[in-house]
Amino acid sequence: MAKEIERKFLVNLAEWKPGSSGVFYRQGYLFTSEKLTVRVRISEEEAILSIKGEDVGFQRNEYEYSIPVQDAEEMLELYCEGFIIEKTRYIELINGKRWEIDVFHGENEGLVLAEIELESMNEEIEIPRWVKEEVTGIASYYNANLFKNPYKKW
Repeated sequence: MAKEIERKFLVNLAEWKPGSSGVFYRQGYLFTSEKLTVRVRISEEEAILSIKGEDVGFQRNEYEYSIPVQDAEEMLELYCEGFIIEKTRYIELINGKRWEIDVFHGENEGLVLAEIELESMNEEIEIPRWVKEEVTGIASYYNANLFKNPYKKW
């Protein structure tokens, strides 16, 4: 069973500037509940169908499958309720760890989140200077909730 162990942080834009070009993503949700989320995501070159289980701390079951981009486009158009989340993702490598920084667009403009996936729940990490505060476990920052209650409406 695939596990995702992830922590999430707000980014201080006065301290962080992209070190490389990002990748633009569009994503929508086919199904969301407290116990299960089914998402379709399209990047510049590929599409992924993700199934994520209920959070236990900052860990959850996660399954991801490549799907044809055309199928993903149809799913976004036909089956995703609400609006489509748009964001640009940047990668920062810090002490051998991969940080993903998402700069949101559209209804979530102004929100910038950093995520780091861990090997274990007890893994220690170095927090970059551009991190503002940790928001791991705060449901309003989950992408699955941002499409229902966008950042601009907070």
